[in-house]
Amino acid sequence: MRIAFYTLGCKVNQYETQAVAELFKESGFEIVDFDSKADVYVINTCTVTNMSDRKSRQAIKKAKKLSPESIVVVMGCYPQVYPHEVEKIRDIDIIIGTKDRQKIVDYVKEYLDNKKKIVAIDEGYKRESFEELKISEFNERSRAFIKIEEGCDQFCSYCIIPYARGAVRSRSLESIEEEVRRLVSNGYKEFVITGINISAYGKDLDGKITLIDVIERINEIEGVKRIRLSSLEPLIMSEQFISRLLSFDKLCHHLHLSLQSGSDKILKLMNRHYTTAQYQGIVERIKEKWDDVAFTTDIIVGFPGETEEDFNDTVKFVQEIGFSRIHVFRFSPKKGTKAYDMPNQIDSKEKERRSKVMKEVAANLSYQFHRKFVGKWLEVLIEQDSDFDGYYEGYSGNYIRTLVRKSHMIVPGEIYKVKITQAYEQYVKGEII
Repeated sequence: MRIAFYTLGCKVNQYETQAVAELFKESGFEIVDFDSKADVYVINTCTVTNMSDRKSRQAIKKAKKLSPESIVVVMGCYPQVYPHEVEKIRDIDIIIGTKDRQKIVDYVKEYLDNKKKIVAIDEGYKRESFEELKISEFNERSRAFIKIEEGCDQFCSYCIIPYARGAVRSRSLESIEEEVRRLVSNGYKEFVITGINISAYGKDLDGKITLIDVIERINEIEGVKRIRLSSLEPLIMSEQFISRLLSFDKLCHHLHLSLQSGSDKILKLMNRHYTTAQYQGIVERIKEKWDDVAFTTDIIVGFPGETEEDFNDTVKFVQEIGFSRIHVFRFSPKKGTKAYDMPNQIDSKEKERRSKVMKEVAANLSYQFHRKFVGKWLEVLIEQDSDFDGYYEGYSGNYIRTLVRKSHMIVPGEIYKVKITQAYEQYVKGEII
């Protein structure tokens, strides 16, 4: 049977889709592109914003239109948080939440036998342990995501994810190491440590092991060339954590340090537990050791109660930090969160204006960061053909998208020293000499 996958949302979702795809492949299914005619379509949903929900529904509709007789499976955060809403959507045959994904092949076989709709959602908040979903490849890419943790219990006032993913559950160090070694043997060189909140890793293990121990273990594995971290919470950055972090020779000089706002007032309303002064202190300590470090972050504009002064404070703060990349989000009121019905909601046109301003600031910061490396050498993992004719592209350790001219001497999947010759807002160009 032919099966196709569609993934919305975060790196964790991408990892989980890969793991589920391997389960189907082991059972004899042929994986095809989502735009192709298939017997089974699996849509791995996201529910971070209302737009995510809409995109999930559009993917469901598209699958049934491509192949009216197909089996449509919907899994992930959207059905987990809003099971009754998803059950009402026509054209869905199997519904799975964020638990028991390893049973997905059995659910499809069960549906093939009796043609009865299957709803397999555990609506309870608590989960007992980390659900093992293993991978041996990653979408034919040169870097692989490693999921080390599930769940979050921070309950930021704008975020629905704790309700979708439950409490923190950590994967064992042994299981993580086993997967990394398997992927190394399959040719992968860069590993992105990911999870719903990797900063909370080990919280359910009585604090005996933490995220820094995971990084250390992976750093020791022969064949690993690079370790990259997904989003980190500022409060994990103690003096001891930073000291150990900066000692790992394989760790990429790129940190995605969650910010959300540059206004202390708004951070408090968001239920974020740090101040801008604390954040700036962390950045300065790391920059003292890594002069080429790239800081990336997320910013929400138009949060309830955000005045023009608060917004301007955020603009000023991100400029002071000098982020290399900023993901800008307009606040989207999400039913079920505390911020949904907070007072002083911001008008949609004003949110759009602030978003445009912040994106312009972000674009300028990216260009200024890239300019610093013209004439310098960066180590770049060449990944694939670029959209620019005649070029390969890949990423440097500090997460700069880098284009190099194609040559028979260049092999995708390998790391090369590249001399940077030109800088642009979204990428740089360089030469392998």
